[in-house]
Amino acid sequence: MAESEHIRLGPAGEAPLVTSCGRRIDVKLLRLAAPADRPISRVALDVGPARSGEPGTWASLTMSEALDLARRLMAQVCVAETAESARVAAPASTPPRAPSA
Repeated sequence: MAESEHIRLGPAGEAPLVTSCGRRIDVKLLRLAAPADRPISRVALDVGPARSGEPGTWASLTMSEALDLARRLMAQVCVAETAESARVAAPASTPPRAPSA
């Protein structure tokens, strides 16, 4: 069997995503050692340590799991964008109405 290998996804030289809180998120293809006729491939997420030094974590996802995660992320983006649009469209506060005479 061959050794397991990590292969970077995306355009050559693409840097990891760095979040506003300083975490680095790297997405890679993970190929696990297996017989040539039954390759095992996973999408690996490597979430680096926080600025505070809190350790990072990683996850190895099947293609189906990675697609489900992508769907869930996109759904949350839509919810967040809708909430942001509603907040921007509505004034933060409305002045009190003048008493009618």
